[in-house]
Amino acid sequence: MSPTAENKNIATRKAKDYKSTVSPIWCAGCGHYSVLAALTRALAKLNLDPENVAIISGIGCSSRLPAYTHLFGFHGVHGRALPVAGGLKVARPDLTVIAVGGDGDGFSIGGNHFLHACRRNINFTYIAMDNEVYGMTKGQASPTTPSDWDHSKLTPHGTGVPALQPASLALGAGAGFIARGYYGDPKQLTDLIVKAIEHEGFSFVQALSQCVTFVPEQKHWKEMVHEFGQEHTHDPIQTAAEIQRDDGFGLGMIYQNERPAWMPPHYEPENEGEVLDEMQRTFQV
Repeated sequence: MSPTAENKNIATRKAKDYKSTVSPIWCAGCGHYSVLAALTRALAKLNLDPENVAIISGIGCSSRLPAYTHLFGFHGVHGRALPVAGGLKVARPDLTVIAVGGDGDGFSIGGNHFLHACRRNINFTYIAMDNEVYGMTKGQASPTTPSDWDHSKLTPHGTGVPALQPASLALGAGAGFIARGYYGDPKQLTDLIVKAIEHEGFSFVQALSQCVTFVPEQKHWKEMVHEFGQEHTHDPIQTAAEIQRDDGFGLGMIYQNERPAWMPPHYEPENEGEVLDEMQRTFQV
């Protein structure tokens, strides 16, 4: 059952119902504020009960987001948000599970998990806030940093390495839903997150999110973004070609393919007490 169908008869909620009383400590002007707003608006559009939504993060500026929501959250370790989110969805299929992170957290130390999340197709959503830099470590180049970016003391001559294309990686690994949004267009980003949550299976939303502190030149993104070059298609070969032609600033739906979400076979132990005792012996609890 889709979240929309499940909650259509419940009293309408507003975006503020999903926000906590904790004030974000992101830099003034950070794009993550807009992503947080888009996420809470998307949850309100779907009218989801906050008690039935869980948000998982790793480490980094973006991964502080769960604390700013009135949802069950888990702030994990660097790069490990996706296996935690997948495990939670498998253990609690009744929950709407959302993972959030940044380009360093998700595509560097967490890159292997990203591949397998796409491949496994467990039914949860991943929002990657991509600002092309490690903000928390003071301007270190990330996997999506342009090769000629020389504004950091760590890479004074640029990285010399081609920037990773997350959409291409997701498509090649088998993701069934791929979209790209932009913090400067919160309405479109909200709509993309709604579609991602409604999608049955793993859904990936790359959210371009400006870092005003370490990459202030990203203010020019507003002049660079455009609609993705084609209507999203179920043909991965056609989509792969269009992703390669795109400059990384094409916004909207990129790819969607309905395939069954993966869930492991259901297992009911005959004696739950014995299972718990065995686990405690195994892990010496």
